[in-house]
Amino acid sequence: MSSLSQPFNIVLVEPEIPPNTGSIARLCGATDTVLHLVKPLGFSTDDRYLKRAGLDYWKFVNIVYWESFDHFLEQQEENRLFFLSKKVAPLYTHAKFTPGDFLIFGKETKGIPEEILNLYHDRCFSIPMTNPNIRSLNLAMCAGIVLFEAIRQQQVIA
Repeated sequence: MSSLSQPFNIVLVEPEIPPNTGSIARLCGATDTVLHLVKPLGFSTDDRYLKRAGLDYWKFVNIVYWESFDHFLEQQEENRLFFLSKKVAPLYTHAKFTPGDFLIFGKETKGIPEEILNLYHDRCFSIPMTNPNIRSLNLAMCAGIVLFEAIRQQQVIA
């Protein structure tokens, strides 16, 4: 895989489950993607499950911490933001990603707040699920699905 001129960004808003964040950190390290963690976090960054999920790759992950979601949003260009939620209809494959974009995922138990989805309704996308008995996909899996679609759109991987 060749390197992108500007990295993609994955944003986890108030993540709650350490192994999810650890797995996403590993994904970010492997793809030179910047990981943004929006506080409050549901765990300590010293958590052993977090470290185990990221294995010994933490030194390869560029992590940016934000004190609040509002502060994060205030510092970004709106056209670079992509919100992922099961609460919206447009599919992530309809989004046109460019390097430097922010792929934003909400906390595991509640997702992205409704007021944010309403405010940025034209920037919200979902991953389809065909079985109505399954409530949601794992956060780390969702991050991987959408990130690799963004990378695929750059024709960086075959």
